[in-house]
Amino acid sequence: MKIAVIGLGIMGGPMAVNLVKAGHDVIGYNRSQSKVAALVAQGGRAASSVAEAVSDVDVTLTVLPDSPDVEGVALGPDGLIANARPRSLWIDASTIRPDVAVRLGEAAAKRAIRAVDAPVSGGEQGAVEASLSIMVGGAEADVEAARPVLEALGSTVVHVGPSGAGQTVKAANQLIVAGTIELVAEALVFLAAHHVNAQAAVEVLAGGLAGSRILERKAAGMIAGDYPPGFRVDLHHKDLGIALSAAGEAGVAIPLGAVVAQLMGALRARGHGAKDHSALRLLVDELSGVS
Repeated sequence: MKIAVIGLGIMGGPMAVNLVKAGHDVIGYNRSQSKVAALVAQGGRAASSVAEAVSDVDVTLTVLPDSPDVEGVALGPDGLIANARPRSLWIDASTIRPDVAVRLGEAAAKRAIRAVDAPVSGGEQGAVEASLSIMVGGAEADVEAARPVLEALGSTVVHVGPSGAGQTVKAANQLIVAGTIELVAEALVFLAAHHVNAQAAVEVLAGGLAGSRILERKAAGMIAGDYPPGFRVDLHHKDLGIALSAAGEAGVAIPLGAVVAQLMGALRARGHGAKDHSALRLLVDELSGVS
């Protein structure tokens, strides 16, 4: 298929490359032209605008940071909805507010564009390995049309409900991930205070009920104090804000999620927004008086 990918950052870049590897004709657009050049070097093509990218493709995939970014790309005379072909498919793999996903899906439908929200989980490593978990919201026929594209990007692709449902499940995912990272950080600081070999402890913890993909993927960097961004604190802070807002609208309590959101916000306020979200350990160290 001809596929436009808009947003070629930490996640979108490797996702676009995996679509090239799967045999698709991929055209990329990004505000930073160096990202577009990197895709071209991997066999993709370049577009100089959103309108150019989407005008003659079967599928448009957007991978953008936040709700306003997706709205900015989707709406307006130079945007995706105004310039994509009728009956083409729009897959939004960004993490945005569920209500925005619903509203943009309705706007797309008025132009006969089939929209699905398909946020992803798995971080940069999952994007590179094409092992992402993808939670998809939209009409069943549209989700099935999107499935061949999504299966080139992830190992788990699940239709979770109507438009906006994918974003709601992603908010739940981000609650679980943030809470687990915080508890891993606390456990590592606790182990260090008792002079226990952290690597040995993680090995045995990973084999028991405490084992998780987060422990497997994040603990080593947390032990080493190395936090290159696989998923930035800035973005997780935004995602937890989405979860808190959606929980408030539904009238449900998420007390532990609210605490972790405050901790993530505090970490960001200390200037660590560009670090990986596993840098929550830095905040636990600070609260524990560890230099």
